[in-house]
Amino acid sequence: MSDTGGSAVVALDTRGLICPMPVIRTQDRVKTLPAGAVLEILSTDRGALHDIPAWCRVHGHEVLETQQHDREVRIRVRVHRRDEPVASA
Repeated sequence: MSDTGGSAVVALDTRGLICPMPVIRTQDRVKTLPAGAVLEILSTDRGALHDIPAWCRVHGHEVLETQQHDREVRIRVRVHRRDEPVASA
């Protein structure tokens, strides 16, 4: 289990959707969350394991954890805003 820094985890269920919808839904949900929030994305699209972390790198968000179990992918992302630095471990 990853450290969420005391932030509540917000779930986003994109199971059953195929590329590019998990990334688009992630982007839409992140826009509604404050900096520091943790978003947990559930997906059955294996491409999400690459696509969502790549989207996070481009947009300055932090991937906390990725998991794959059978057909389900779980990705945890900490939301950052461009005007705040990402803390390094």
